[in-house]
Amino acid sequence: MSVVSDLKESQQLTPVAQYDVIVVGAGPYGLTTAAHLLAKGLNVAVFGKPMELWARHMPPGMYLRSHWWATSLSDPQKKYTFARYLKMRNIKNPYPVPIQLFLDYALWFQKNAVPNVDETYVTSVTRQNERFIVTLADGRVVQATSVVMAIGVYYFGRWPQEFRNFSKDLVSHAFDNGDFNGFKGKHLMVVGGGQSAVEYSALLLEEGKAADVHLVVRRAINWLPRDRHDERTLWEKIQAPSAGIAPGWENWVLEYMPYLFYRFAQDRKDRFINSNYQAAASHWLRERVLGEGKVKVHEHTTIKELKERDGKLDVLLSDGQQLQIDHLLLSTGYEVKMKNLSMIDPSLLSQIKEDQQIPVLSHWFESSVPGLFFIGLSSVRAFGPLYRFVVGAKAAGKRAAAGAARYVAQHK
Repeated sequence: MSVVSDLKESQQLTPVAQYDVIVVGAGPYGLTTAAHLLAKGLNVAVFGKPMELWARHMPPGMYLRSHWWATSLSDPQKKYTFARYLKMRNIKNPYPVPIQLFLDYALWFQKNAVPNVDETYVTSVTRQNERFIVTLADGRVVQATSVVMAIGVYYFGRWPQEFRNFSKDLVSHAFDNGDFNGFKGKHLMVVGGGQSAVEYSALLLEEGKAADVHLVVRRAINWLPRDRHDERTLWEKIQAPSAGIAPGWENWVLEYMPYLFYRFAQDRKDRFINSNYQAAASHWLRERVLGEGKVKVHEHTTIKELKERDGKLDVLLSDGQQLQIDHLLLSTGYEVKMKNLSMIDPSLLSQIKEDQQIPVLSHWFESSVPGLFFIGLSSVRAFGPLYRFVVGAKAAGKRAAAGAARYVAQHK
């Protein structure tokens, strides 16, 4: 039975809830967009567990790479900023920001700015007669004029081909390891060279009580310089103004002129992102990783051979070292592939114009399907690296909300 026929049958039994806009996802981008939509007086539904990716897929003890002032969610009246929350709790400018503090703030924002989040998962999104039909995990079917996809990184973990034939007991993605309880006393290996890989390596020893941790990095670790935000002189700020990603005029333009990047040719945008935003690790992780009795770092190294033997992994590194480990953790980042979005019905997916498996977006964050918007990681190739970070939520939420509101007004 088709989704449409199911819908017709359900309409005979119970009314189908009708919304102006449905937001799929309740992370920083979804909550910010919903706050801006609600302020416009629209009938909005938000589906998903608030901040679930942060709460369940990031380990306790983790710190954010960004400053507190670059991790604020956004509502139009600016009533629920991180600054206000910190003042309420009498906390002065924390750096780095503990993940639990950020989670507490984000849930406070949600309860005040977007109070009616429905924690049910979305299982299907399709389109019929210029209306979006959304099926939920509990069997409910709802409709909306517009849909905003704010699904974060959940479906986009990068799994290099050479690691795909091993069980998850032996090889897993960092995203799937928000709890280190199973790693106590284990011999582990982390693959990757960015913030996540380096911090996970430290936490596996400190919090997970692993026997040892090997960090394998294709290049040298790109250590970010010591943070001097509160020490910089006026001349330094003129030369490289403060910005949420990092100090510098390019980053400042990305943040304070957040839609300018969209106007450039795609090949130029690709070159800029690939050459300027490589994986890096915060300076405050260095002493937790390097030194005797800490993480065993293998720079300029790759895994040459990987074999399962007696429930463990035999690893041959490109430098000739041979190791036996209990588990390999991939911290190889994320890549957008539309085919991974299993909740989008194939009939709808086929209508979304893609380039390199990434949705082609208008300057409203709208896809080629009218009324269907993508924000967050899905929009980075079109709008720039700002949207990899929480600091980009305000610009994305504001623009996508305006676009969705405009579309709804045209179709009433």
